[in-house]
Amino acid sequence: MSGFEFGRETELVGEVTRGARAVVVLPDLRQKGGLDAEPRLEEGQGLARAIGIDVVDAFALPIRTVRPATLFGEGQVQKIAVAIAQSDGELVIVDGALSAIQQRNLEDKLERKVIDRTGLILEIFGERAATAEGRLQVELAHLDYQAGRLVRSWTHLERQRGGFGFLGGPGETQIEADRRLIRGRMARIRRELEQVRRTRTLHRERRQRAPWPVIALVGYTNAGKSTLFNRMTGADVMAQDLLFATLDPTMRAIRLPGLDKAILSDTVGFISELPTQLVAAFRATLEEVTAADVIVHVRDIANPATSAQKLEVEEILADLGVIGDEGASIPIIEAWNKWDLLAEDDRAMRRDLIAAGVPDRQVVPISAQTGEGVEKLVALLSELLTGGARVLELSVPMADGQKLAWLHAHGEVMSEVQIEDENGAPMQRLTVRLTPRELGRFVQL
Repeated sequence: MSGFEFGRETELVGEVTRGARAVVVLPDLRQKGGLDAEPRLEEGQGLARAIGIDVVDAFALPIRTVRPATLFGEGQVQKIAVAIAQSDGELVIVDGALSAIQQRNLEDKLERKVIDRTGLILEIFGERAATAEGRLQVELAHLDYQAGRLVRSWTHLERQRGGFGFLGGPGETQIEADRRLIRGRMARIRRELEQVRRTRTLHRERRQRAPWPVIALVGYTNAGKSTLFNRMTGADVMAQDLLFATLDPTMRAIRLPGLDKAILSDTVGFISELPTQLVAAFRATLEEVTAADVIVHVRDIANPATSAQKLEVEEILADLGVIGDEGASIPIIEAWNKWDLLAEDDRAMRRDLIAAGVPDRQVVPISAQTGEGVEKLVALLSELLTGGARVLELSVPMADGQKLAWLHAHGEVMSEVQIEDENGAPMQRLTVRLTPRELGRFVQL
């Protein structure tokens, strides 16, 4: 983060310390759809561990009536206090959204620092963002989040009306000053991000003119996208058993059968209840998905919540316009990752699903860790990207080394023989497979 500060006692999200002992509490609002309480609680603990927090206790509390002051009922607050005392907890993580007032009141009652799901995810993003754009996006989201919590940062100052009836107390004056600082900084970041977006758009247009096909890896966080990316490209992108191990989009060139070059893009992992500030801030990053020729939806098929995670991913793809009422506008392949972790009975059941055509898209069981099934995935990608390719016989003068090299680089040369034209000039006759797009490019050479 930038170290930008507001006021003397502003509570920055970044105050969470690695190794802190935390109690994770899931407010179970019994919402229809989405993840069940148990996998959501496990996910909340995973988020905490992703930044080195020591989770000493975790439990869900059913919320039948939301309390405006504390979210939880009085008895539930007492239960949290007991859990803190028994586990010697230093931090309370509420795996849900808290208003500024709820957060302040819980801190007063529990006498511990309290952060909510948004604050926790912002903490992870702030630690992991590696590029200048990623850091700007995180800072923008952080400032947006912090702007709504300025009042709780200035409760030590009087906020009564001033003597003349129109000026606030010293707290109000400082809050307004801080708000102006935040608004100014947010405006500057937005201008910088807009320049980054324009640059990325130019790069995307340049790729489309090339045009190399783009394959985008998408999926729920920790589904194994970066491990698959590394296996297919030979790269060394951070790939760990952590939520949000990858934040910044990474692209590498790969070779596929029948294609000299394709671009593989690794994207940020999706997650349920992504903070609204981050949805807006990272939308530009996810725009790379909308420009892809093929999307590979990497699923952690061994996760008990895999079906709910799929719905979360597809909901975001629908928001991006990739999936509509008529289906997907871009071909989607499902890579059922971590196949090696399934018991044989589960494998057999899922093989039956694939054979029956459920779900209604192409599925490839893989293990990005061991490499099982990855060759089949590569072959399927090649088939999709070279769809419509025709086998042609072309004669090229031997002296035209540029065209001959281009055909070898961009087409699948099946055979070639040396001949002479009617004037005795040496020619090369090639039997080559080309897509309509590649043929159009060849004609223009």
